[in-house]
Amino acid sequence: MQELHDAPLAPLTTFRLGGPATRLVTATTDAEVVAAVREADDSGTPLLLIGGGSNLVIGDKGFDGTALRIATRGCELDGTRVEAAAGEVWTDTVTRTVEAGLAGIECLAGIPGSVGATPIQNVGAYGQEVSTTITEVVAYDRTVKETVTLTNAECAFSYRHSRFKADPDRYVVLRVRFALEAADGLSAPVRYAEAARALGVEPGGRAPLAAAREAVLKLRAGKGMVLDPEDHDTWSAGSFFTNPILTDTEFAAFHARVKERLGDGAEPPAYPAGDGHIKTSAAWLIDKAGFTKGYGSGAARISTKHTLALTNRGGASTEELLALAREVVAGVRGAFGITLVNEPVTVGVSL
Repeated sequence: MQELHDAPLAPLTTFRLGGPATRLVTATTDAEVVAAVREADDSGTPLLLIGGGSNLVIGDKGFDGTALRIATRGCELDGTRVEAAAGEVWTDTVTRTVEAGLAGIECLAGIPGSVGATPIQNVGAYGQEVSTTITEVVAYDRTVKETVTLTNAECAFSYRHSRFKADPDRYVVLRVRFALEAADGLSAPVRYAEAARALGVEPGGRAPLAAAREAVLKLRAGKGMVLDPEDHDTWSAGSFFTNPILTDTEFAAFHARVKERLGDGAEPPAYPAGDGHIKTSAAWLIDKAGFTKGYGSGAARISTKHTLALTNRGGASTEELLALAREVVAGVRGAFGITLVNEPVTVGVSL
């Protein structure tokens, strides 16, 4: 394992923000990951896990403890079954499955971060979520101090949530197993209307697998959601807020406020979200509350391509970013009575 002291963490995050860690350890095997976690737990040292760094907001003071960078590698395909190490680059794994003719995660192309982060957040986009293809997650359980294998049901997946996110200090994901589909070179049914339009198919139809991946990459790039070191719109954590899920009663109250604020003809986005619940759009809320693309006057601003992404235009501090996030949260709450929830994990800071 590689070990550094007073190590900068900002370069390990897509925001490029945050102070240093007291100690940074890089592990390249499952055994090294487990050893580093056990060492920290046995000594009572605070531990921060870092994968691709695409879902982290680290405070300007950094992290007083051990930051463990999970850099394990390996992706094995066996028929329609896939097993990938937690440290594998997610979008590279998607590319490999598409090249192998396997459908099920092609619409998740371009999402930054590591494989190990995907079950934690139940990563999803353009009508797909990893929870529909994950069969098992192998993890180190810090409570029982052994490696365990959790089934899909045991992962307790829901919208951008999981057992791992609910109990963030217990599990360290080591590898993820998927069951995909061989569909004669075609994608899984395209559920998301925007992707279907881009591919020229009806929602629920299929498209050539590689074309589906390329269409999603193009759509994401147009919103600044594909990493590009030269494009400050991609110096972000992608979607900074989750889409609110409201009860029918809450949605009715929200709908009334929309009419009052925007006029009788205004209709907010509404999507079925399970028994008695409706999902609406965080991006729509932000925009209609007055926070348009490019909003902000400092180095931390809303993306010029997508209102759901907060960005570092270069030289921003974490506190500047959080000040902008708080302003957006307060503005949306004041306009529509809905409190947005941040999607990235905060370290040493909070909204």
